[in-house]
Amino acid sequence: MKGLSLTLTTLLSVWCLSTGLAQSSEEALKPITRTYALKNATIVVKPGQTISNGTVVIKDGLIISAGQNVSIPADAKIIPADSMFVYAGFIDALSNAGIPRPEVRPTAGGGPGGGGGGQGQRQTGVNPGSPPNDLAGIQPELQARNLIKATEKSIEDLRKLGFTNAHVAPMGRMLPGSSALISLGGTAADNMVLKDNYAMISQLVGAQGLYPNTVIAVMSKFRELYKQAEQAKAHEKMYAANPAGMSRPEVDRSLQAFYPVIDKQRPVCFVAPDLKSVYRVLALQQELKFPLILGGLRQAWPLADQLKAQNIPVILSLDLPKMDKKEPAKKDTTAKDPELERLEKRRADEMKLYEAQAATFAGKSINFGFSTMNAKTADIREALRRMVKAGLKEDQALAALTTTPAAMFGVAQSLGTVEKGKIANLVVSKKPYFDEKSQVRYVFVDGAIYEFEAEAAARPGAGGPAGARGSAAAPSDLSKFIGKWNYEIDAQGTLYKGILSLIDDGGKIGGSWTGADGQSKSLTSPALKGNELTFSSTVNMGQELPLDFAITFDGNKFSGKVKVGDYGAFPVEGSKEPRD
Repeated sequence: MKGLSLTLTTLLSVWCLSTGLAQSSEEALKPITRTYALKNATIVVKPGQTISNGTVVIKDGLIISAGQNVSIPADAKIIPADSMFVYAGFIDALSNAGIPRPEVRPTAGGGPGGGGGGQGQRQTGVNPGSPPNDLAGIQPELQARNLIKATEKSIEDLRKLGFTNAHVAPMGRMLPGSSALISLGGTAADNMVLKDNYAMISQLVGAQGLYPNTVIAVMSKFRELYKQAEQAKAHEKMYAANPAGMSRPEVDRSLQAFYPVIDKQRPVCFVAPDLKSVYRVLALQQELKFPLILGGLRQAWPLADQLKAQNIPVILSLDLPKMDKKEPAKKDTTAKDPELERLEKRRADEMKLYEAQAATFAGKSINFGFSTMNAKTADIREALRRMVKAGLKEDQALAALTTTPAAMFGVAQSLGTVEKGKIANLVVSKKPYFDEKSQVRYVFVDGAIYEFEAEAAARPGAGGPAGARGSAAAPSDLSKFIGKWNYEIDAQGTLYKGILSLIDDGGKIGGSWTGADGQSKSLTSPALKGNELTFSSTVNMGQELPLDFAITFDGNKFSGKVKVGDYGAFPVEGSKEPRD
């Protein structure tokens, strides 16, 4: 009998391997159940509507019930959610999540950072006044769905914050491509896409050393392409009706990408972070009459009344200016410089305007979504709390993360609220989400559960994306920072590389970096506090532009941002070169 038992066991094992388990060696094991019950939770059905001691039941990727005294299926995995809060999954209204950075091709000119990655190398055979579209940053025919990689860490980083969907855009310059609304879960891009080719993405960012390389040139080129597309579309229509005596229309995919915009079937989502950009985009839209979404707004509060009157959809940036860390108060008997006090007050007042922009828009009953584009994931929740402290009500902030973008993208019937029949996209937090001590415990995307350890989330800097800031104790010496660091600046999807050299300058941090002109430039006013380094410099881009760096070290890597004059702030990352 014993031998028979072993034989049966062996045969059963072989059968399992030859059927279900061997069907796809790359496929992850499926969960035991796709039915869950979040029990005894506070359910935030939608902004302003809450159910206490409720239960949310999920089955096969859908919410089948949400309320009190609901029936729980026998096969459900029960998750005790006492003292937890259940929200609809958040929607990032404009993002680069899941989109890898494009490879940088050599151009006719240099860029920030000089050497590395082909930047600054002149490509022969290219007419700078009429370059190929891809070199000029004009590729509206590219589709986000064809670029998405489900394994990109940016997707995981957003999911940890409670985001379950994102309106994602290709990276690039003037016309990088068309966007898609996706789920932040799954293993295949095609299965992640909810809405394809949602908007044409555009921005007033010129090419490096090629036409169009200025804001005015970009506006002129956009106008030229729009008019050419109108003519090409009309030619195709006439040729289709009666081709006799007519030359066959040439196929131009860049122009064809404009056709749905011309027909007002697809909006242009213009990324316009600063006030001047918003003015220019509005002027261009008034001239050409294309449907418009204004995205990534950092500084648009002076135009709130105009935007409301024109009923233009807006997406506000979560990339707030960095706050100065407050030093411990010290008794100072010396008289302060009146001019310095005025400058400090002016800066503090300007910071309040940035933080209060969302409250200003909400106060004028302007609906808006939030964009994480260019925002550091470690700073996003802090940015939301800063907006709430500046006057934005929590229900208004929640609406900007859920119901408003769901309506904006036409998916309100399936996303944005915790109701029966909706897709099971949920975020579950310990304490209300906007509470400073709140922790994301679970996130559901299409009914798939992602669990985050409460203990890890409670530690400073833990549970977040790589590079998230933890407690930064002051280093005992400068040795861990001294040396050469390879850096990359991500300027609207184009990478610029160079070397940051740090030295011990008499017990203080000092050094130099390679600029756009290829020359080594000294760091101005370098200051090291704990693991955070700030310094200034300049770059020559036809004119001398001020640069302000703020980076945080994490072992042999660093990440942060560099502010380039009035052109905005761009992510910068680096890694330390090994010593010889």
